[in-house]
Amino acid sequence: MPKTESKSPGVRKLHVRKGDTVLVLAGRDKGKRGVVLRAMPSEERVVVEGVNMVTRHRKPRPGGPRGQQLQTGTIQKPSPIHVSNVMLVCPRCDTPTRARRVVGESGRRVRVCKNCGELIDSV
Repeated sequence: MPKTESKSPGVRKLHVRKGDTVLVLAGRDKGKRGVVLRAMPSEERVVVEGVNMVTRHRKPRPGGPRGQQLQTGTIQKPSPIHVSNVMLVCPRCDTPTRARRVVGESGRRVRVCKNCGELIDSV
């Protein structure tokens, strides 16, 4: 059964967002740090810069955007990994941490580092 693209009631909020620095906990790239390039909440996956790299072989073809030539040959690109295999790294104390969600002064829920108590989100 294919996964739906729409946000269904079963979709949970991810603990990491685009732009966060994360530590890979499991898999071939265990121990690497990278920046989240893309988050996919419906699939519970994230794309992390320099992690889970796959090789794609692309043939030369005419007709890219505005008539430009697309990149050809062997291309290295990151592929998605499950969100449970990454851990948020606090930008203040630079340690892997779990994030606690609290209501900030503005009334919005913000993420707070459990180690140092500093805000992770820039309000």
